[in-house]
Amino acid sequence: MADNFDFWQDHSDQFLGMAYLYDRREKMENPDGCASKTGDCGDSITMYLQIIEERVEKLTFELDGCINTNACCNVVAELIEGKPLESCWQITPTDIIDYLRTLPADHHHCAELAVGTLYLALSDFSATQS
Repeated sequence: MADNFDFWQDHSDQFLGMAYLYDRREKMENPDGCASKTGDCGDSITMYLQIIEERVEKLTFELDGCINTNACCNVVAELIEGKPLESCWQITPTDIIDYLRTLPADHHHCAELAVGTLYLALSDFSATQS
């Protein structure tokens, strides 16, 4: 991004919407899958999944981190809610970066952290199904 980057004018609407969305930031009672992960940057995410009939009904999360990580977590939820479990394993950090359009390159690790936490939550759910 250029030195004269104007945060409010130069970020995409997708980024701004997801960065400042707080509706999903809550602990879910009795989740079907749950996982926590801390990134190298120090940001920490706990994700909670509600699964109904092999579909992700709802994703909520707790976050100790930056608005970039908040945006990435919200995009993960947007991409998987209502989707079959098997398709959730296909989500990649690139999907998050593409969706947001203007996630700063030095914060692409936030997308990796969000997707990694999702995979751990999906694994937690899978482990209870065996």
